[in-house]
Amino acid sequence: MEDYSIQELIDKHHESQKDLPRPHLGASMLGHPCDRWLWLSFRWAVIEKFPGRILRLFRRGQNEEAQIVRDLRAIGVDVQKTGPQQSRVEFGSHIAGSIDGIAESGVPFGDGKRHVLEFKTHSKKSFDDLEENGVKKSKPMHYAQMQVYMLGTQLEQALYVAVCKDDDRIWSEQVFFDKNLANSLVERGKRIALSDRMPEPISSDASWYQCKFCPAHEFCHKTKLTKEVNCRTCAHSTAQADNTWTCARHDNDVIPVDWQRSGCSAHVLHPDMVPWKRKDGMDDWTAVYVIDGKPVANGEPGEFVFSSKEILANPKTCANPDVFINEIRKDGGRITG
Repeated sequence: MEDYSIQELIDKHHESQKDLPRPHLGASMLGHPCDRWLWLSFRWAVIEKFPGRILRLFRRGQNEEAQIVRDLRAIGVDVQKTGPQQSRVEFGSHIAGSIDGIAESGVPFGDGKRHVLEFKTHSKKSFDDLEENGVKKSKPMHYAQMQVYMLGTQLEQALYVAVCKDDDRIWSEQVFFDKNLANSLVERGKRIALSDRMPEPISSDASWYQCKFCPAHEFCHKTKLTKEVNCRTCAHSTAQADNTWTCARHDNDVIPVDWQRSGCSAHVLHPDMVPWKRKDGMDDWTAVYVIDGKPVANGEPGEFVFSSKEILANPKTCANPDVFINEIRKDGGRITG
């Protein structure tokens, strides 16, 4: 056994617990500044991977919610619909979200009104900025999230409660409903979710501050190539306004979410998720990408057609297969690396 520290073993455990990407475009994401990231994320074209330490930080934030609820109840706030009983808001066109809780009454200075509750934990640096500038300026995505939740619940006030993980300071702030902003956020989400084509990025400059630490940085500024093969990265699938996905290859049948995660062998890479020029294929279900100067057919794998997994595993070999590889593929073998 390799000589790992206890922390390394714990972190590797958390990293091995794969969280599946959510099927909808979450309300918590609608305030993100980049249309392209929202599109890539919703289409499972770039799936963010977190190290174990960060996953443990996420867990700490989730565990803190129960403590915040207990503290609010202790001062007379009637907190409902938390944890497994969370309220869910649905807007159609794949836009949805789950709310941390609802305060039915008892919010100090809340005029007895019901409030959407939003709980967050912060590092000291982040918390200091929040105290100085307030949630709208300091954490615009959190502010946008509450606006969407208020729209979905028809409430006009929200209570934002933040805890500093370093010293247990608490920041609370009332946020009031901005109908125009909330509607614009939801409409933006619908437009992105239902778009067949990839939006422009927020910047074409790889050093732009909003791009540098984005999970799609490599995709946007280096490879232009997805690493994921699933129904949402396939050219045959379409997001529908009724929250479903349909497949043109299979008579526009609705694709169940579980099936979307792996797709079928006829997967064709979406043209916006590859860096190669696309040409028409020999039929409606096969594409041809020009790789290394050579035409490579992409679709249901066969003697002269390469699967998406093969192309992503080794595009140059698919473009320049030798006699041995061709013979192996004739017998059902596939390129894996």
